Amino acid sequence: MRDIGFGLIGAGYMGKAHTLALNAVHTTFQTDARPLRVSLATSTQSGAQEHADRWGWQHATGDWRELVAHPGVQAVIIATPPRTHHNIVIACAAAGKAVFCEKPLGCEPAESLAMTEAMERAGLTNMVGFNYIRTPASQLAHQIIASGDIGEVIQVTAEHVEDYLHDPALPASWRTRISTGTHAGALGDVAPHIVNACLRLVGPIESLVADSHVVQSLRPGTDGPERVENDDQGQMLLRFANGATGSLSFSRMAAGRKMGYTYRITGTRGALWFDQEDQNALWLYDASRPVERRGFQKILMGPAHPDYVAFNQGVGHGTGYNDQITIEMRDFIKAFTSGQNVWPTFRDGYEVDRIIAAALASSAQRCWINVRDVT
Repeated sequence: MRDIGFGLIGAGYMGKAHTLALNAVHTTFQTDARPLRVSLATSTQSGAQEHADRWGWQHATGDWRELVAHPGVQAVIIATPPRTHHNIVIACAAAGKAVFCEKPLGCEPAESLAMTEAMERAGLTNMVGFNYIRTPASQLAHQIIASGDIGEVIQVTAEHVEDYLHDPALPASWRTRISTGTHAGALGDVAPHIVNACLRLVGPIESLVADSHVVQSLRPGTDGPERVENDDQGQMLLRFANGATGSLSFSRMAAGRKMGYTYRITGTRGALWFDQEDQNALWLYDASRPVERRGFQKILMGPAHPDYVAFNQGVGHGTGYNDQITIEMRDFIKAFTSGQNVWPTFRDGYEVDRIIAAALASSAQRCWINVRDVT
């Protein structure tokens, strides 16, 4: 049995999720290789040591460069804010380390492309963390669309809206600052997930027009009120290469929505509807049925659906958020051991970042943008 030495940079929400996935993936999927929790890095030695002791990592460091140089680390998980990604990835490429990077890959397309090309030149395994599209229901949606069961896709309505910054008393953070986040706020935080879903389920986006704005312009800061520097919410209209059209909404101010990742996809012979807050169900409309029997059918996920049976054998018992991360890790390990990258690669992450950049440009210029012009 082959072992793969992993390093994890970042011990926040996603750092814990990836640790859980590394613990579970071999047992869940009986992978050809076992992941070893070799080294964990955070911004301080004490913080890294505390999390390493708590989570079962062998080595701890307050310097991510030490982790990348560690001889026992073969693959690096980057679970830190996007401003840190570029330097870490370039260092990993130079050191010959495979990389799994949380989204967004870069802060702008040129940065994402540089990371992509560095990993490709080095011939190293690379993957971007778009976990929501890996639910059994969304995998089934992809199968249904690809098989032509709902015909040619003609329209998409999609959104990723949450309320984690709805409260005006919440303080400013790295997410609201361009220097530590990106020029894109909700557009860079939640929108990439649903943009990725549109690209996966429908195909390339040719052009778009977008509008975004700040709702809460000031938030409490360490030295008084601090200006919010990126968007709280917005919308896009999309034109796809296959002729379909779409609308997409994104927000971090959507009161009451905790995981408002939804899509409604209409085809010439039917439609699909999915809501991540009910992630173990997919709704299917078959327009070929007799008129009196038409209506959306709720399909509960079960062992017959992609990846479900690895977690449990009961229809409707369900999979959860951390299971999505485990599926991602299975795919990453498969890519590492086979030498063949598995979707979504860094290049797929770059394509998402091009859409985000196009939306930023459109909102600023108040016009339609051709995505091919964004590099």
